[in-house]
Amino acid sequence: MSHRHVNKRTGVIAGAGVAAIAAAAILLPNANASTDRPVALRTFSAPAATQLATALKADLGGQAAGWYLDGASGHLVMNVLSADDAASVTAKGAVAKVVHNSMTALKAGTRTLRETAAVPGTAWSIDPRTNKIVVLADRTVTGAKMAALTKATGRMGAGMVTVKRSQGEFRRFDGGAAAGSSAGGDDGSAADGGSAADGGNGQGNGGQGNGGNGQGNGGQGNGGQGGGAAAGPIGGSAIFGGNARCSLGFNVTVKGAPAFLTAGHCGNDSRTWSADQGGGQPLGTVADSQFPKTDFALVTYDDPGAQPQSAVDLGNGSTQQITQAAEAAVGMKVQRSGSTTGLHDGTVTGLDATVNYGNGDIVNGLIQTDVCAEPGDSGGSMFSGNAAVGLTSGGSGDCTQGGETFFQPVTDALKATGAEIGAGGGGNGAAGGTSSGDNGAAGGDSGASSGDNGAAGGDSGAGDGSGTAPGSLN
Repeated sequence: MSHRHVNKRTGVIAGAGVAAIAAAAILLPNANASTDRPVALRTFSAPAATQLATALKADLGGQAAGWYLDGASGHLVMNVLSADDAASVTAKGAVAKVVHNSMTALKAGTRTLRETAAVPGTAWSIDPRTNKIVVLADRTVTGAKMAALTKATGRMGAGMVTVKRSQGEFRRFDGGAAAGSSAGGDDGSAADGGSAADGGNGQGNGGQGNGGNGQGNGGQGNGGQGGGAAAGPIGGSAIFGGNARCSLGFNVTVKGAPAFLTAGHCGNDSRTWSADQGGGQPLGTVADSQFPKTDFALVTYDDPGAQPQSAVDLGNGSTQQITQAAEAAVGMKVQRSGSTTGLHDGTVTGLDATVNYGNGDIVNGLIQTDVCAEPGDSGGSMFSGNAAVGLTSGGSGDCTQGGETFFQPVTDALKATGAEIGAGGGGNGAAGGTSSGDNGAAGGDSGASSGDNGAAGGDSGAGDGSGTAPGSLN
């Protein structure tokens, strides 16, 4: 009796123990889920993504392998080398992607290409989306050139590098000043030839008068897009030097003095620059020009009292105020303004790019994009919102067929020259606004009327208003 009772009781105890363990097995995962639940994925603007990615790179050290912004979802994707490295990434609401190639290895690969594949008509950049170096060969790379490139990339392996063909031919985007230029003409279209600096499309100094003086911060918030026209040359405006035509990048200051940035190969073309082909509207003198290796020039305004606006021409009589500089990020949406093709947009596709234009003109550290450009757009502004990002260098294709375009990072140019974004102009009034008084209103009127032939440009502006086409690119 007693034995059976003990067995019965033992059986009951054993059953309770199993039930307790089973219950714990159910509860513990739930408890863990409540404390370890993954942070929800966040969506990021490009500046916010850059800020977080920089912090994550510092935390990860050598285990970080690049990052990009997913344009479709707005997610920040951070490449890491192992699942263990992913925790700090996902904890911040970003996507962790485990990849094979470290950033150290990818950068070493680009150095190898510079040493062994210096073939004219080639370009390469690091693409964090594929975790590879992407090499582009333009249509001139054939025969022995292609054999040399294939040999160099073959040694690196398919897991490190991908070779693609570009349909165009890599070239700098400076244009000849003698043949008809620019983003405007009789109807303000890109077909007909007046310079944006001349009033030929109603957007230059003469065509727009002082309507832009009142843009500043008022009425549009913190440096937002303005609705009026610019009183002087701004980002995307045509500039002329010798036999060359380029585009102004960004107005800056250097120790309080007004200046602007453009492409270095433009700065090499001429020491002095003007707003018109004939040189009747002098702008400034080159203080520093770096090309090749890098591609930027600093031009100081001849008038030390000049106050050009820190803005970019949007090509429709309005401007975008520029209040800061930003690092590029793969996946970043950008816009480009230039004197030949006006305003176009696209996406950053690669960083730390090298392009070989031929004749020893090799430039490193560039931003690669899919934004189109054409000769005469060199030096022009690439921007994202109110942030300056790049200066147009060169590329392949055109704005009919598309292509690849390369930009000098603005942040590098600012650091090298000691310049700061902005030149003190723009005022604090509303867009096209009241702080510039009657001139602001008049500038808006004449800017609109001068789109026909630039004749009304002189009413309130400083330009010649003649509407004479300064010529187009070669």
